[in-house]
Amino acid sequence: MSYIELLILRRLRGRPTHGYELRKRVEETTGFVLHNNSLYPALRRFEEAGAVTKTSEPQEGRPPRLVYTLTAVGAELLHDMLAELPPDQAGDETEFLARLGQFAEINSNERAGVLASRTQAVQAQLAHYRAMHELSDRAGQWGALVTAELIRRHEQELAWLAELGELAKQEP
Repeated sequence: MSYIELLILRRLRGRPTHGYELRKRVEETTGFVLHNNSLYPALRRFEEAGAVTKTSEPQEGRPPRLVYTLTAVGAELLHDMLAELPPDQAGDETEFLARLGQFAEINSNERAGVLASRTQAVQAQLAHYRAMHELSDRAGQWGALVTAELIRRHEQELAWLAELGELAKQEP
């Protein structure tokens, strides 16, 4: 599952919502553009998995509107998605930030696990950029500038992740 599914479930947790409103709420609160070709297939998968229910709401002079409600299974799925950052997703900044923004929903041990997963991914990326930097020195000034900046950004993120780890331990 990806951050898009996480965002959809998170927004449904607040209250039952129809598709258009759900899409707009995700976009307004996150800045992520959620297209119908991502939203409705995800809602269909969630419905098939028992994570959401769909009801038809009549509208005057218009076709009925479909309203989606998060179930207990969906709430559990949301929690599990927030509490885990699989290695194949840990290197994706968007996947990490989508979870980080919801850290209030998980406990300190779960936060530590997400942070550790991201830290490992950033360390691996940093090692790769350091190796590239050695090669880029021979390739020219511009390549060296780019890899130096990537190294700086990853070192800065590692320091930030360490700060987040300390903060995550303090919160209940």
